[in-house]
Amino acid sequence: MTGEPTAEQRRVLSRAEAGSGLLDGPASVLAALVARGLAVRHPRPPHRHFLTPAGQRLREQLAALAAHSPVPRTAAATSGAFAARTDTKSVESEDPARVREVRSAWAGLLEMRRLTNRAHAVDRPCDWERSHLVQAAALALEAGVGTGYRVGGTAQPEAVRVDGARLAECAAALEAAGWQTSAHLDRRSGTRYLLASPRRG
Repeated sequence: MTGEPTAEQRRVLSRAEAGSGLLDGPASVLAALVARGLAVRHPRPPHRHFLTPAGQRLREQLAALAAHSPVPRTAAATSGAFAARTDTKSVESEDPARVREVRSAWAGLLEMRRLTNRAHAVDRPCDWERSHLVQAAALALEAGVGTGYRVGGTAQPEAVRVDGARLAECAAALEAAGWQTSAHLDRRSGTRYLLASPRRG
């Protein structure tokens, strides 16, 4: 079977028991994992399914990605997980430890793209980024320009607003990360801002 595992297949695989590799899920999903070589069906009743070594490796990769993926600040506050900074306009300098965290989170996001995008493409955002637009754009900006931006949601689908004094640098960083941008003028404040959305295809 070709292509990457579907989201449902990855969810079932991620929930496998850590020690035994025992799987639980819909029969069609388990059969698909067997066809991909990620699971094996035990020949004796009750015919339970278990991860193969390849399935175990993919499960470990998905667990590592989940641990390093940027999460909303409300969740990060209670879990201690990494959170992309959505507002760095008041940050004067970059902390070396923070730079390392951002570098690690960005590497994890690229790996998530490789595992979940078609043809292992890392040059365009993945489904996680499309469902977490502000956090994904913030990570791309923090990895690309460091400080001096603010990212917020908009009424437009699949679009975020970026404010700051370094809009040209922000646009370049986002476009290098697989986003498309356009510059606009806020008629009320007279300031310029960017609209950014994940590039498709």
